[in-house]
Amino acid sequence: MAKFCSECGNALGHSKSEASHSKSEASKLTSSPAPKKKRSPSAYNIRYGKAFKRLAPKFKKKNGQWKKDGFKRAGAAARKVAKK
Repeated sequence: MAKFCSECGNALGHSKSEASHSKSEASKLTSSPAPKKKRSPSAYNIRYGKAFKRLAPKFKKKNGQWKKDGFKRAGAAARKVAKK
């Protein structure tokens, strides 16, 4: 029965695959890419978020659920305010 690597799933037991497997593991361990920097929100995105939070209650029911098409209309209203 063939043995498989638990990390990459390659078959073990053949000299060629073991050699390539050990090389690929070594390359994974040596190269550690820097973590990506999270993108900061734009000025428009900040204005939109504040406007949406301020306008959302007008488009919700008393129990907190959205009215019919409320989320879509709240987003449209917030975009209109944020555009100014």
